This record gives sequence, structure tokens and C-alpha cells, in this order.
Amino acid sequence: MSVPLDLIPAPHDAPQLTLVDQLVQWGRRRIEERVFRPGMRMPSIRKLALDKGVSRFTVVEAYERLVAQGYLDSRRGSGFYVRDRASAAPTLSIVAAPEREPVQSAIDVVWLLRNMLHTSSPEKGPGLGYLPGRWLDGELITNALRSMSRQSGAQMLGFGTPQGFLPLRQQLQTRLEELEIGASTQQIVLVSGITQAIDLIARLYVQPGDTVIVGDPAWFQMFGRFASQGARLVGMPYTPDGPDLDALEAMVQTWRPKMLVINSVLQNPTGTSLTAAQAFRILQLAQTYDFIVVEDDVYGDLCPQGYPATRLASLDQLKRVIFLGSFSKTLAANLRVGYVAASAEVATALTDQKMLVGMTSPELNERVVYKVLTEGHYRRHVERLRSRLDGVRDKTARMLEKTGLRLFSSPTAGMFLWADTGVDSEGLAAAGHEAGFLLSPGSLFSPHQSPTTWMRFNIANCGDPGLPAMLAGHLERGGRRSG
Repeated sequence: MSVPLDLIPAPHDAPQLTLVDQLVQWGRRRIEERVFRPGMRMPSIRKLALDKGVSRFTVVEAYERLVAQGYLDSRRGSGFYVRDRASAAPTLSIVAAPEREPVQSAIDVVWLLRNMLHTSSPEKGPGLGYLPGRWLDGELITNALRSMSRQSGAQMLGFGTPQGFLPLRQQLQTRLEELEIGASTQQIVLVSGITQAIDLIARLYVQPGDTVIVGDPAWFQMFGRFASQGARLVGMPYTPDGPDLDALEAMVQTWRPKMLVINSVLQNPTGTSLTAAQAFRILQLAQTYDFIVVEDDVYGDLCPQGYPATRLASLDQLKRVIFLGSFSKTLAANLRVGYVAASAEVATALTDQKMLVGMTSPELNERVVYKVLTEGHYRRHVERLRSRLDGVRDKTARMLEKTGLRLFSSPTAGMFLWADTGVDSEGLAAAGHEAGFLLSPGSLFSPHQSPTTWMRFNIANCGDPGLPAMLAGHLERGGRRSG
């Protein structure tokens, strides 16, 4: 059965496109959306003709037109490859190991960001970084808004305060105490999510040429932000037990970094968490080599009570650690309410930087989160999320293993599984896109974006019955890499 060419509908009075024109439009869209990325080999003429139900001549003609338009390169005897077109993406220096020289590499996260909203349902989005809406509790938000509507509207008309809504900061102070992190309200700054927190920290502390150590793999969006500051990113490898601290020590000795950015609990994408011994060693290195530690705890609320994990800020008490939190994963991504806890000096500097960048963060959103946290239902809501994740984690892990994937580790909490597909994960992501699935290739999670067989799966979004067959079919067609 042929796959229809999925084009943007043409106006009724537009001339009918030929099959070649349709195929050219299809190819251009896939390249512009970063489904087919620079250097990737396009589907063979025979395969694309079969998939699209057209003749090989039609495919050849379409490919030749894409070559003429600057989208493809033709390599005699090898096929057609996506051309590395001029891009405005920032570049940065990265290092995969201490003995290697920095390499220039364009950081490109547009593929996933642009396609996040293209999935028809969360079940079709194993690569998404958030929980499906049906898992969240819209009534929590609705009730908070309803409660606010009974208050004087005059409270909503001002700029708000630079550090953020004071009652919410007071509530966060209590929550941090539960994590054994001592912070006054003057040490807490509200921000529009973790992304803004990283942006403010980068602006304040990172200068061109500074080294920033990040996980390899790690949350991809911060790579581009540090790149725009001219930073050199050094990728710290991970093991199934967490970060490779011997490699980290060699890196800090060689590169003398300005900072380390790390998920200490339920790391994205490996799902690993720091032990107390690992946390102590990281802080010892930070003290010895004088670098800042940015601790991203965005997944902390998905960590069940009694889970064996240690937060760096609880050991350091915000002397050298800058602690980040957010409610985007548990309440609603579009609320954009996060916070930074740091020393008083750092909090003041971040507040000043926040005013320069965007005055204040939206107090209306902060009031909504405050209502949710203080009306007594948030803890039960989070417990339900943990329970639902527990209910699908093993099932998803078994499905991936049965399909032929190898899991990096076996986390007992959180929302991600990191799996070795055995084939180029960018090619698998492209095949998934064609089948209507949004997948996250592992190259996105590395600061140098090298081709890799690894891929991240959101266990809450792997319920579509067609996913195993799609994965197995591509793996069977693509074959396994040797070794």
C-alpha cells in the first residue's frame, strides 16, 4: 500500500501539482523540518518509489530537482544526501574526552522543538518531554483560577515584583526545607521555567571561551543557550550508575570549568540519580577546582518518598550550588513557573539580570501555582502521577526489549527510558515521523550531536499499538550495526 504524499492543501484555484512537484514539496518540507538532517542519506530511489506508490523515474526527477534547488547532493554510486545548507545556528566548542581537542559543531535542536506539536496524540509522541494532558489535573488549575476570580482585579494590574510573588516564595521555602535545603525568601527567585533560569545563569556567569560541563547525554535545549554565550561544552559521560566521576575529575583538571550543570535526581534522559557518595565527590571537585554547580531538579516531584537519591543543594546549602525547580512536568507546561534557589548574593544578581531581560515574570501564573500548592491537592496529584508511571514503566521496558532494544538502566521512578536501538537513531526518527510518530534521536542529547544508536522514550507516551511494529519494522529493514 502506498503512502500518500502529505502536503499542505493547495488553494482551490491553484494548478494541480504533478507527482514530481508533490514529491519535491515533500522532500523540501522534511529537510526544512529537520526530519532529514545535513549529511543524512535520503531513502533509496527504489524504496521511496515503493513507499509513495510512484515510479522510480518520478523519484529520480524529484531528487534531481532538489539537487538543483540546493537541498541535496548527488554522490555517484552512493545515492542522494541532504546538503549542509547555510544556517544561523550558533556554534560552540565541545570536548568528548579530556585528551581531545575542541571541535566546532553546530548545535541544532530545531528538529524536535518544531515538531513537538505535530503529533496527533500523546501516544504518538514517545519523544515528547512532558506527560500527556489526560494524566494531568485540569481541575487543579481551574479551581485556582476560580478562586482568584473572586479577588480584587486590581491585584492583577501591576508589574509584580522582580523576585516573584512573595507568598509563593514563602511556600517554596517550606518545600525546600522538606528537602533539607535552607533558603530564605530572599534567596528564591521565580522565573518562567527552567529554560529562563538557564538563560539568566548563562548571561550572568558564562563568558566566551569559558568551559561548561554538561552531561553526555543531557537535556538538549541548554546546549544552544550556552553556545550563544560562546561557551566550550565538555560532555561528561554517564554509566548505568550515574555520571562517570573519574571522567569528570579528568575533565575539570584539564579544562578548569566555570560550571557544571546536572540533574541529580531522575536525570534526563538516562533516569539515573546521584548517590550520597557521588554527590559528595562532585562537591569536593567543585571546591577544589572552584566551579559553580547548577542543579536542575525539574523531575524531583516525580521522585517517590524514600527513593534513594541525594540533592547536591542539601549537602552544600547553596554555597556553591544553584538549585533549579519547576512545575512544568507535574502541573502544566504552559504555566511556565519555575524557581531558582541560591545564595543571597547570587539571587540578587539573578534578579537584576531578570529585570534587564524581561522585567518580572508573570505574577498571574505564579498566583495560580500558589493556589494549587496551598489548597491541599497537589501532593495527592503528584502521587497519582507517580503511580501511573509505575504502572507503565515495566510494560514499556518489556515492549522495547522485545522489539530488540537494549535499555541503558532500569530506573524505578521517573518518566524516561534511554535505549540502544542498534541502528542510527536519526534514521529511526525519520522513519517514525513518516509513520506519524515523534521520536527523539539520541544525537539531540549530546553536546556534539554525533550520530548514535541511542534514543529517549517517554514511558507515558508509548501506548500506541502501532509503535512496536514500527520500531521492529525499521530495525529489521535497517539491520544492526556490527559489534
